[in-house]
Amino acid sequence: MGFQQGSIRKANTGTTASDIDTRDIDIRDIDIRELGTVDYEDTWHLQADLAAQRAEGKIPDTILLLQHPPTYTAGKRTEPSDRPTNGLPVVDVDRGGRITWHGPGQLVAYPIIKLADPVDVVDYVRRLEQALIQTCEDLGLHGTGRVEGRSGVWLPAGVIKNELKPARKIAAIGIRVTRGVTMHGVSLNCNNTMEYYDHIVPCGLADAGVTTLTEELGREVTVSDAHSLLARHLVDALNGDLQVDS
Repeated sequence: MGFQQGSIRKANTGTTASDIDTRDIDIRDIDIRELGTVDYEDTWHLQADLAAQRAEGKIPDTILLLQHPPTYTAGKRTEPSDRPTNGLPVVDVDRGGRITWHGPGQLVAYPIIKLADPVDVVDYVRRLEQALIQTCEDLGLHGTGRVEGRSGVWLPAGVIKNELKPARKIAAIGIRVTRGVTMHGVSLNCNNTMEYYDHIVPCGLADAGVTTLTEELGREVTVSDAHSLLARHLVDALNGDLQVDS
C-alpha cells in the first residue's frame, strides 16, 4: 500500500502509542486522534483540511476516532426512497454508498491515508473490513464477515433463539479518495440505539438488518471497549501486518 514508515506520534487532541498495545507491530507513522463527540459537518470539514495537508505531504497519515450526535448522512448513491420518514434532516456528503445514521454508542474512524500508486480502492476497503472483523473477534463476537457485492461487516442470516434473522450489518464503510488520499471511513455499532434505523433504508438494503455488538453478545459493549482495539487493528491492516481474508 506504500504507507510512510515511522511510529505512532502523539497528536494534539489524540492518543499516543502507549494507549494502544503495539507490541510486535511494525508501526508506521500514523497519528491517532481521539476527538470525543463531534458535530458531523465540523468533522467533515476537518477531514477535508487534513486530506489536503496529507496530499501535500505536510502531515503524516492520520486516523480520527470519534462519535457523532444523532445524524443521518447520505452518500452519492442515495435514492429518495432511502431517506428518513421521521422528518429529521440529512447531511448530503461526498462519500460513496447510500444513507446511514451516526450517533452516540457508535464508534467512528476516519482514516486520512495517502494510498500508493496505482491506487487500489478495493484493497483499501478490504483492509478496513478486516480491521473491523478482528475487532469484533477480540470482543467475543465470532462469525462476522463480508457479503459479496456489499461493503461493510456482516453477520449471516440464520435461526437465533428460535427466531429467523436476516443478514445483519454491524459495521458500515463509506469512503472517498481524492488526490490519492482517503476520507470518511468506518462505523462500528457498539451500544447505540436502533430506533433511527427504523425510519430509513440503511445503506439502501431493504432485505437486510442492522445490529450492534451489545445486541449480538447479550452484554453491554461500549465505544470505550472497542476504540483501542479498532485503532490497533486499523494500523495493523494498513501496515499489512493483519492478514486480509478473501
